Amino acid sequence: MSNFDETYDFVIVGSGAGSMCAGLYLRTLGKRVLILEKDSYVGGTTARSGGVMWIPNNPFLRRDGIEDSEEKSMLYLDTLAAEHPPAAGNTPERRRTYVREAPKMIEFLVSQGIKLDRAQYWPDYYDEKPGGIQVGRSVVADYFNTRELGPWENKLRPGFMAMPAALEELLAAPFYKTSWKSRIIFLKLIGRILAALLTGKRFTSAGAALQGRMLQAALREGIEIRPECPVSELIVDAGAVTGVVTVKDGKPWRVGSAMGVLVNAGGFSRNQRMRDKYQPGTSTQWSSTPTGDTGEMIEEMIRHGAAIAQMEEMVGNQCTLPPGTKYEDIKQGIQAVTAKPHAILVDQTGVRYMNEGGSYMAYCKGMLERNREVPAVPGWAVFDSRYLRKYMLASTWPGTKKPQSWYDEGYLKRADSIEGLAQLIGVPPATLKNTVARFNGFCDNNCDEDFHRGERAYDNWLGDPTREGRARTLGKIEQGPFYAVQVFPGDVGTYGGVVTDACARVLREDGSVIEGLYATGVSTASVMGRAYPGAGSSVGPSMTFGFVAAKHAGQVERG
Repeated sequence: MSNFDETYDFVIVGSGAGSMCAGLYLRTLGKRVLILEKDSYVGGTTARSGGVMWIPNNPFLRRDGIEDSEEKSMLYLDTLAAEHPPAAGNTPERRRTYVREAPKMIEFLVSQGIKLDRAQYWPDYYDEKPGGIQVGRSVVADYFNTRELGPWENKLRPGFMAMPAALEELLAAPFYKTSWKSRIIFLKLIGRILAALLTGKRFTSAGAALQGRMLQAALREGIEIRPECPVSELIVDAGAVTGVVTVKDGKPWRVGSAMGVLVNAGGFSRNQRMRDKYQPGTSTQWSSTPTGDTGEMIEEMIRHGAAIAQMEEMVGNQCTLPPGTKYEDIKQGIQAVTAKPHAILVDQTGVRYMNEGGSYMAYCKGMLERNREVPAVPGWAVFDSRYLRKYMLASTWPGTKKPQSWYDEGYLKRADSIEGLAQLIGVPPATLKNTVARFNGFCDNNCDEDFHRGERAYDNWLGDPTREGRARTLGKIEQGPFYAVQVFPGDVGTYGGVVTDACARVLREDGSVIEGLYATGVSTASVMGRAYPGAGSSVGPSMTFGFVAAKHAGQVERG
């Protein structure tokens, strides 16, 4: 170890939630932990996300008397796995480990003072499948006052909801004009915002709140965190990873790690070269990940013999790009737009081809698959004037006047007839007219005969909560003017990477273990395989397998 500039018990590359979770567990064993983050901000993609964790059989479900079990959760995951092509990250052993360890991870974090609770109603994305739960298995963090971080406040990566609100509250608030429940929520939010201004507090929610709480706990427990310290190499001695090469004062700095190295450095969403190789037809321009999500640690692990899998998969997040959208921005999601009444998605021939209410991963996979047959990227969200009166579009509130630049720059198309709209978006007028007429007929019959939109709890959850049944998502497109915006298959992260075992150890192509090297998060081939079971199916596994890696490293060290 004499050739190291310094040594720690455990070194973690990347500062996402899985990193913090692993570090916190190892601190309970008295181990010295170092987290190296290449960006100037701490928190990784998790801080930009909704911060939701999909946790089967979680303690909050048990507390509230909602039925779940290890067997029921496995049935659900096994069912989804059987419906998709095999995936190396999605082995039965890893699925079983996830189902067993995820609730233990949550209990551990709660014991560390992290304020978590279940989302009261966030359906599993395939709730109609065996083992699915309509209320969902998603867990979220309470909103957080970033002032509590002191000098670290400005090092926390900003999220997309800097306000004292739960995600579920923000989803309900836009309906304040038509729902008393939403009106009460809206007034509560206003009250909290005013109270924060008066008391000098600065709140954030969603992923930034989760990461704010994790960072606070990590600092309290003595984990050393170094922003602006990229890792360029893994150090290998006698076939085992024993440290990393980072940078200090502008020079290479070798850090030894007695118990191993955990890589949780994100995926490759912002690396167009890798996207062209593994995900042709996708673009870094549509991603909502931090710009540093460039995949070099995946490539470094490959250099040392790591197997990779599922590299063609991503956590799709259909988006729209209004004027002024920047490369580094969190993109405007459009999932809830085409799942609302009075709206559909069509390809560039004017044909509707999917259930717009499904999982965002399935939605974007559907767009890319359709694009191999007919032009479908970008697609078009088509809606009528009732949609704009009642629902949000690209962060603008219902019924508000849309920016003139949207029309001037051709982002928001508007016409008095469906045929006129078709001409503006370059699709055959007769085809679009027939597509809309067919959808309107389904709305009259309250049954989407083509794609079954509205037959799942999740479809309807994305719709209008002030309506009942399938009418929450099914509504006719008939009141002009008519509108359209482009839809792109964006993402909030890639879903493939190095192959790991049930202990989060990185594997070679022959299945052997690279000693001393662990990985979690989207640096790995996801345990969820090629599906997205519910909200938080990236963050939940990242934290769980970070927890699993730390436990394994501790057991090996004690052994």
